[in-house]
Amino acid sequence: MASIRHEIAINASPHHVWEVIRDIGAVHERLLPGRVAGTRIEGVHRFLTFPDGHVIRELIISVDDDTRRLAYSVAEGARPRLDYHHACFEVRADADHARLIWTTDLLPDSAAPEVRIRTQYGIAEMKQAIEASGEPG
Repeated sequence: MASIRHEIAINASPHHVWEVIRDIGAVHERLLPGRVAGTRIEGVHRFLTFPDGHVIRELIISVDDDTRRLAYSVAEGARPRLDYHHACFEVRADADHARLIWTTDLLPDSAAPEVRIRTQYGIAEMKQAIEASGEPG
């Protein structure tokens, strides 16, 4: 099983970064505006709609305010197709800023290079969106 981990420093308070991450229904507005066109919540499922109309269905596993950890799994619509997916975001305090950690476990291993590139770009876009929201570290 492939495991991908990215960490990035964000010039915002850990509290603010966590508020953005845990706002599971506003990915298109707060976390990945432009990359995600719409977000819909139905029970424990989150549906992300992309600008090309593609939809991913995710299972929200845990939103833990005490540890600032969000766990989810892509249940349907992954590109490339995945046999297994589990990911989590963690927000930590790091000196005078926040640190966002995104860990993804997936199968097949052959999908890892493409997923690694997408998550690398994705976490950089998240940093940009969170810092642009105006809440300094």
